[in-house]
Amino acid sequence: MSIATATATATATASTHAAAERRSAELEREIAENPGRFRVLSGDRPTGPLHLGHYFGTLRNRLRLQDLGAEVFVLIADYQVLTDRDTAERLGEYTEGLLLDHLALGLDPDRTTVFNHSAVPALNQLVLPFLSLVSVAELSRNPTVKDEIAHSRQAAVSGLMYTYPVHQAADILFCKAALVPVGQDQLPHLELTRTVARRFNERYGKVFPEPDALLSTAPLLLGTDGAKMSKSRANAIPLAATADETARLIRGATTDAERHITYDPQARPGVSSLVLLAALCLDRDPHDVAAEIGDGGAAALKRTVTDAVNGHLAPARARRAEYAADPAYVRAVLRAGNERAAQVAERTLEEVRAAMGTFR
Repeated sequence: MSIATATATATATASTHAAAERRSAELEREIAENPGRFRVLSGDRPTGPLHLGHYFGTLRNRLRLQDLGAEVFVLIADYQVLTDRDTAERLGEYTEGLLLDHLALGLDPDRTTVFNHSAVPALNQLVLPFLSLVSVAELSRNPTVKDEIAHSRQAAVSGLMYTYPVHQAADILFCKAALVPVGQDQLPHLELTRTVARRFNERYGKVFPEPDALLSTAPLLLGTDGAKMSKSRANAIPLAATADETARLIRGATTDAERHITYDPQARPGVSSLVLLAALCLDRDPHDVAAEIGDGGAAALKRTVTDAVNGHLAPARARRAEYAADPAYVRAVLRAGNERAAQVAERTLEEVRAAMGTFR
């Protein structure tokens, strides 16, 4: 890629991000005025235990939107596990754990529909007509797909990997979601979803809305090794960890040699991420937390973070244990969510068939 091309790409990306930030600010004002008119789609792949990065990055925002009165759909994207894995190992365990974490944190099954990708056939039937609306080149140059391919665990890239953005389009459009909470890195996926909706409407008639991105304002939390907190990097603090496990993981977190604790994310990323984690759990300003620790050094910092995390998560962990002791209820929640999502998907698929002139 030439310097001119790279510069033009960077400029276009910055412009897209700026526009998304402005639109997100408008959407937040609209949500505050009339949350009930918004349908929201968000979700996770069940590839391992959810952790603090998930909680502060996405889960807390889902619960906020639910509690404001928006209609929220939470997808457990079990089919998408296969995009970058040869087998879906421990899928049932991770699916149950994901649901337990959501329930423990406050997901209300009466207000939020939580469902399995694989349990909604009509949703997955949308993928085929949607694939006809995008080119191979469009899929190949999607930056998120390229990044997933670069970090893939498979010896060869599967065809499913390339169609990943179209699967996401079906996930969003099956319920005609108006809002999709995302980070900046997910904007290309959502833009492809908007493209699919627009092209379908132009070719067959108006069926789908063009969903908006609701950008997360959550700060980035680093893992215990100083890199981005991630299930695949084994550097995360699981939500379901015990108090002792949490303490052990935090004790092993990367800091630096300077004893005086300050909040400076650029110069001291490891220390600052720990300070930020404590501040988020305590609902305080990170500069104040750092000033309070002062010359206490890394040991005092890690004690503060451990106490803050364990104190913040203690009620949710207690509720999680209660839900885990009643697996019949947990299965019933997922079954009811699957049934509700399937009904919505069937209605949408009928509209698609009518628009395309196909018959059942």
